[in-house]
Amino acid sequence: MFTRAVVQGIGHSLPRKVLTNVDLEQTLDTSDEWITQRTGIRERRVSSEDETTFSLSVTAAREALACAEVDAGEIELVVLATISGDYVWPATACLVQDAIGARHAGAFDVSAACAGFIYALSNASSMIETGQIKTALVIGADTLTKQLDWTDRSTAILFGDAASAVVLKGQNDTDRGVIKTVLFSDGSGAKHIILEGGGTRVPFGQGEERDFKLRMAGKETYRFAVQAMGDACHKVLDKAGLTVEDVDLFVPHQANLRIIDSAAKRLGLPEEKVFVNVHKYGNTSAASVPLGLYEAVKEGRLQPGMIVMTVGFGAGLVWGANLIRW
Repeated sequence: MFTRAVVQGIGHSLPRKVLTNVDLEQTLDTSDEWITQRTGIRERRVSSEDETTFSLSVTAAREALACAEVDAGEIELVVLATISGDYVWPATACLVQDAIGARHAGAFDVSAACAGFIYALSNASSMIETGQIKTALVIGADTLTKQLDWTDRSTAILFGDAASAVVLKGQNDTDRGVIKTVLFSDGSGAKHIILEGGGTRVPFGQGEERDFKLRMAGKETYRFAVQAMGDACHKVLDKAGLTVEDVDLFVPHQANLRIIDSAAKRLGLPEEKVFVNVHKYGNTSAASVPLGLYEAVKEGRLQPGMIVMTVGFGAGLVWGANLIRW
């Protein structure tokens, strides 16, 4: 009897502040038209001093638990995908576990950048499928605006903050749940998206100020992303014995509208099957995919029984895809 990890509930959290392209025109050599044409982004959310990865995660987690009608005491594992935790250590997942009252749960962070939710969902669903746990909380959350150089228009225009969470529960005799996942990495491209300061190579108090800000090689990242998205999607479909025609909705990482459009065309997916919200939030890193799932549910575009394909790519370099029957 096979156990599947079924999504029982979903939640989200967004910072209060909305930063538009017009706002950025006041401080950067850029324009609303330039940003929109190159990225598809029109605005993003920026966390204030009192809004952190932890606080956004807690709000998203509580909404997901309420949606699933699951008590926090039932949660046996909290997995938080983030590269912008409140501390270098301990894991922010531990802070969330305590705050929501998941007193019986283990907790850890997953550092896989914008593919973090793909990786975290794979971890939690595998533990459910093998019988180690029955119920898990998986969160994708990042506040990368706190790591940006706001004078660098190549990165300052791209990122926003958010959190989203799902509750997974093991069920037997169902075709719903996580179907298949593929995960990939290529560390030779680590230099293309990086924050060098704060680790043991460039400790706090050493290095230069720019070492403590996110840096990205745009052209190299773009080429990688277009290839990685198509590659992961084809492989997860092959692994599941499905085709593109079986996919009811495609929820990709929301980094750049041109990347999304290119990937969808390469896969042969019609526009009505592609979910896009990058114009409202920009690149929210690990929160991007689950935030897309959340909004797709709220808009009625993702309903129980539908097959949704997700894909993410980011610093590492890492990439991967999930197939889920909702």
